Amino acid sequence: MKARRIALNAAGIAVFLFAVFPVYWMVSVAFKPNDQIYTTDFIPFPSPPSLEHIDRLFTKGINGHSIWNYLLNSAIVSLSTIVVGSLFALLAATAVARFRFRFRTSFLILLLIVQMVPCEALVIPLFLNVRRMGLYDNLLGLIIINIGFTLPFSVWMLRTFVAAVPKELEEASWIDGASRFTTFWKVLFPLVAPGLVATSIFSFITAWNEFVFALTLIEDSAKFTMPRALQFFVGQRSTDWGGIMAASTLMTVPVLIFFLLVQRRMVSGLVAGAVKG
Repeated sequence: MKARRIALNAAGIAVFLFAVFPVYWMVSVAFKPNDQIYTTDFIPFPSPPSLEHIDRLFTKGINGHSIWNYLLNSAIVSLSTIVVGSLFALLAATAVARFRFRFRTSFLILLLIVQMVPCEALVIPLFLNVRRMGLYDNLLGLIIINIGFTLPFSVWMLRTFVAAVPKELEEASWIDGASRFTTFWKVLFPLVAPGLVATSIFSFITAWNEFVFALTLIEDSAKFTMPRALQFFVGQRSTDWGGIMAASTLMTVPVLIFFLLVQRRMVSGLVAGAVKG
């Protein structure tokens, strides 16, 4: 048993190091001066740390635009995807979990099939549809596509949370005179909130890191999101590794902040919803 425990701990540490190493290398290069980045010697940590790349991002920006412009565009797309997508996902998950209708099972299977389709296969038809709707080079078109790609997973995941809520709680509120909307908002929603938070994390990360459709549908550089703006650091003959790693490090900060804030609410929601009615 002791040998097995040691082997499992060693495997866990190996997986952890494998997952963390790219993040460590990104942050390390972001704070290294150029002479330490382009040297053939192995330098695990910047000595001394340099802020020249981060300072250049805030003073000179990226391609003539402030880095705050790209961060704002990414925030608009990601937060809009969360708000609108979570609303639609919760309503759809409630319908699937609470109502019995024809092709209900087929609908759930279709959600899984949609998740299997690579987004690259849909670039051309989506591009044509977005341009036909007049949303080309518009953040709204990018938001709609992100909502569409995050909805299947969100509906499938939220369906489990809605189905786990006893129907007797809703029926008791109806007996007390509550309307369906009041029951949905004051009874079902608080109990499903942990699942909603979990899906919002997935939706935020997916929309924040999306690159393919941002590359295809946005032409104006002032409307680029952060993943699209990182392409400016890659040239035909050279790559600005210091700049791209510094921008990538700054790009991860909002994700970490969002996760930490939402994680507290998710834990409190799990505790609050743990009491049986």
